[in-house]
Amino acid sequence: MTPQRSRNLHLVSDSTGETLNSMARAVLARFDNAHMVQHRWFLVRSRMNLDRVIEGIEHEPGPVMFTLVDRSLRHALEEACQRLGLPHLSALDQITDFIQHEVGGQAREKRAAQHVMDADYFRRIDAMHYVLAHDDGQGTAGIANADVVLVGVSRSSKTPTCFYLANRGIKAANVPLVPGAPLPPELEHPPCPVVGLTIDPVSLLDIRRHRLRIIGAGGVRQGETDYVDPEAVKQEILAAKRLCASRGWPVIDVTRRSIEETAATILQQMELWRQKHARAAPKPEDPAAGILGPAS
Repeated sequence: MTPQRSRNLHLVSDSTGETLNSMARAVLARFDNAHMVQHRWFLVRSRMNLDRVIEGIEHEPGPVMFTLVDRSLRHALEEACQRLGLPHLSALDQITDFIQHEVGGQAREKRAAQHVMDADYFRRIDAMHYVLAHDDGQGTAGIANADVVLVGVSRSSKTPTCFYLANRGIKAANVPLVPGAPLPPELEHPPCPVVGLTIDPVSLLDIRRHRLRIIGAGGVRQGETDYVDPEAVKQEILAAKRLCASRGWPVIDVTRRSIEETAATILQQMELWRQKHARAAPKPEDPAAGILGPAS
């Protein structure tokens, strides 16, 4: 099949553009021969900003996707697209109409409503601070306050996954499984779900060797350290899997998963853990719950 020529795609938002980025990325990933050069125009909140965007679209014409709340800006962009003969789409219109119909109310004309500094925002910031303080086995006493604990061998994507979860407001602690090193005592009876991350030995070796080159230890020859010794790495991964199995901790293979996919699976495991412990909790009317019956 002849490769398609590159086309321009303009993404115009009055906010950070995260929604448009995600939507465009998700859809374009489904087309093997899509060659779209994305032009991102974000924080477009004035006519001056929009005029600059329109000039850019005129210079490199292509379809336009937008999320603009301000009606005057939206209409001006639509008129410019019609004048230039360019297809354009308000990305959230159908979803907004659907929700309005279901809730029986009218959506507010408020830009960046999802980015307000409310309780959710501060919970995410708090989770970020937590991850920084509890990365790579630091501050294990703080595991008591974790929402989830990730365990795994070095370079199994624990840290980036923790930060991704923190952006969802989840406090994720990160505990490395080091050969010969004991687990922190806080994991003997963890107060939250513990999830293991594992990875294919070949992929892990590539990652670790690249890591050594970055930190200037590329001169280490194979066999000089267990960190990049193929047999030692296999045994390290196997030991970590056995540990998780013995503790009943679920294990996720991250070899071919993106951070987003790994995080989604962790969220599923957290929900399963919550459901299991909710069923195991004593009922209020159960004498074991500490509520005494009438005196005899």
